Amino acid sequence: MRSLMIIWLLMGLWLIPAQADVELEGKIVQGGLVFGSAPPGSRAMLDDKELMVSDGGDFVLGFGRDEKATRTLLVKLPDGKTWKKALTPESREFDIQHIDGLPPEQVTPPPEVLERIREEARLTRSARERRDSRTDWLDGWIWPATGPITGVYGSQRILNGEPRNPHWGLDIAAPTGTPVKAPAGGIVSLTHPDMYFSGGTIFIDHGHGLVSAFLHLSEILVEDEQHVEQGEIIGKVGATGRATGPHLDWRINIGDTRVDPYLLLPPDDDS
Repeated sequence: MRSLMIIWLLMGLWLIPAQADVELEGKIVQGGLVFGSAPPGSRAMLDDKELMVSDGGDFVLGFGRDEKATRTLLVKLPDGKTWKKALTPESREFDIQHIDGLPPEQVTPPPEVLERIREEARLTRSARERRDSRTDWLDGWIWPATGPITGVYGSQRILNGEPRNPHWGLDIAAPTGTPVKAPAGGIVSLTHPDMYFSGGTIFIDHGHGLVSAFLHLSEILVEDEQHVEQGEIIGKVGATGRATGPHLDWRINIGDTRVDPYLLLPPDDDS
């Protein structure tokens, strides 16, 4: 955990002051992830929800795009003592775009594909329900691809006066066929060659319910349940699904909470 702590500090992330028994690293901000370390044998609760804690005492929690309320992190230490901290996520401003005059079919999917969309949503929910005790996220994160950032977490479009879901990922533009690397190790929990919205899709479970999704791929180079190492090529950039051009859309969930991948990354490099 100490090496991860150094990585976070070099990346300019905040070190959250805490008692010596428990350490927290990350940004307490809307869309942020916080990584915790406690003595082995500890238990952790976020409000009334128990968090997974590894045998080594590591755990992770996240804040949603619109979270504002203060949450309470309670850690029960193996010596019987408790450690408690109030966590209030810092607010962020997200880009909102209004686009009017679009044909209806560009705003709402046609009825004949709704059943397909529901089934694909069921598959993705199921993949995110996995809870492995692995802690692949302890090794930090690298860029899965390099290129101009063309879309960011939390942005939202209002089409013909109807709010769309926010954009949950980090869009990295790159030519079709550009290799996509695993930003952290994990187990491939879902592959699909052609989902309606996301086209070629891969999910990687990093442990403790922390899941990456890679969308719009032109080629998938891994299989379900395959273990991948950080930096391993898992697929290739494409423009499949509802994409207007070739790019990688990388998303991260911790359980049901969608968080911002960009906050995890080191400064842009040639990785």
